[in-house]
Amino acid sequence: MQRTSPLSALRNLLKERELDGILIPRADAHQSEDCAPHDNKLEFISGFTGTAGLALILADRALLFVDGRYQVQARHQVNAEDFAIHHLHDEPVHLWLRDNLPAGKRIAFEPLLIVNSQYENLRASGCDLVAVNDDPLNEIWPHRPCAPCGLITAMPEAVSGESTAAKRQRVAAALTKAGADYLALTLPDNIAWLLNVRGSDIAMNPVPHSFALVKNDGSIEWFVAPEKLRGLDSQMLEGITLSDKAAFLSRCEQIAAGKRILLDGDYAPVAVRFAVERGGGDILWQADPITLMKANKNETELAGFRASHVEDGTAWVNFLAWLNHQVPLREAAGNPISELEAQEKQLEFRKQGNNFQQLSFSTISAAGSNAAMCHYHSSPETNHAITRDGFYLNDSGGQYTNGTTDATRTLCFGTVDAQRRLHYTAVLKGFLALISLQFPQGTQGHQLDAFARRPLWELGLDYDHGTGHGVGHNLLIHENPHRMAKKVNPWPMLPGNIITIEPGYYLDASHGIRIENQVEVVASRPGFCKFASLTLIPIDLSAVELSLLGEQEIAWLDDYHQWVRDTLSPRVSSEARPWLFEATAPLRTRKAG
Repeated sequence: MQRTSPLSALRNLLKERELDGILIPRADAHQSEDCAPHDNKLEFISGFTGTAGLALILADRALLFVDGRYQVQARHQVNAEDFAIHHLHDEPVHLWLRDNLPAGKRIAFEPLLIVNSQYENLRASGCDLVAVNDDPLNEIWPHRPCAPCGLITAMPEAVSGESTAAKRQRVAAALTKAGADYLALTLPDNIAWLLNVRGSDIAMNPVPHSFALVKNDGSIEWFVAPEKLRGLDSQMLEGITLSDKAAFLSRCEQIAAGKRILLDGDYAPVAVRFAVERGGGDILWQADPITLMKANKNETELAGFRASHVEDGTAWVNFLAWLNHQVPLREAAGNPISELEAQEKQLEFRKQGNNFQQLSFSTISAAGSNAAMCHYHSSPETNHAITRDGFYLNDSGGQYTNGTTDATRTLCFGTVDAQRRLHYTAVLKGFLALISLQFPQGTQGHQLDAFARRPLWELGLDYDHGTGHGVGHNLLIHENPHRMAKKVNPWPMLPGNIITIEPGYYLDASHGIRIENQVEVVASRPGFCKFASLTLIPIDLSAVELSLLGEQEIAWLDDYHQWVRDTLSPRVSSEARPWLFEATAPLRTRKAG
């Protein structure tokens, strides 16, 4: 029996409900970057597996909006006969609706999946937005995965560096200063940070799915499934009122009368706004104060980051030494190492560490043209051999008990043509320009972004993703609010912030290059900051045009590699140590040779 496709079934549902279309975002009620299978409606409808996107389903057409990271991937995964691919930011859906549909068309959306800033943009499209609260895809999704229900565990104060009571008082002071009675919390990492807990609802994302209301006296009501709390002792829950997660919106409505509720318009679902307005409350639209508190790491957290990177760097060097030895041998024997084999071997080395818990995101193990998709993930169908005639890109990281890591290396095991060498050198020069930069304290991310792009721009090239992102402390790999990208990011960078530096270049159907270090913002001379690298991994220089590197660039690389060598040589395996010394040999010596 032929089954109705999800797209056809959804269109039938729209017709039954007298709707002209529906928005299907890649989102859950917490705006998680990684959706649980239960919440990944976009993949169910379209087949697209990326972490950012939105579909507009109409009676006669369907559109998929994805950002620059996924333009290539979307075209590989999605049936072009079903979906037209658009850019999520350059041609956003609200402008498409305004320009292509007559006013008054009934477009459905789920208020728990759309944040207020998106909602306001959509209202300006001229369409009639219809809120649906019954999860319409449930009707057409057979064998839908269950909602996640992972155990919640405590993060000891010895690792977090601050008690939850102290954090709650800081939040209470911020609410009082802002003139707010309550803060409605919907972001899982903010709740995890505030309560000194970690969760397990989604692999690689150690945060619990829950909601919370914080009062301006520091008291808190936590809306969480009770079965998740079996891993916490009663002392951890002292002073916390527990309620069922499903009661969150009704509670927001109940407490709203005569009160001022702080909501973050970029992250709070518009459903919370609707609840507060129904209850007669006043909304203070302001950034969640926890977001910035969490980004300004304390000394205990910073020490944990540094220690986790030593452990992660050890695993990386053991892996790279194995890979550099095995790639030519296995290729010559007619049994080359594959992308999937390499990422599994890398995981084995990470598991040898004492504090490793799990990966911090799905490893990008990409050989040859697969690396042109900057967020590619290997599968049995796409599993490419790693050979000596092209680049191999590995972007991976770990969740450790005391920190979170993220790094990328692009490797060359043989020789590559002049074009690839030029591209690799330009990416490296951009990386060096930014990581060695001194800048005024309080500089914002978008003000630094061009330093990493300039060497590529001089060749008429660019990359369509950000240059850096914040990283959580045993939390999310992409942590708000700090970003380095072309788009304005109004948050000042200060000592104690953790961010990545990761310029790249991607040529469709040919190759991809990215070099990434995680860094700590530290004070330098009075009034200025600089980046101190946390990542301890040799940078492959075999594909570099050495004549294009200046003396300062060479000095930075030599100093960095000496630090990597001195730190890791006592820790790596005896088999990896000779490779480490070779990979970190002074570039001045190599250039002279």
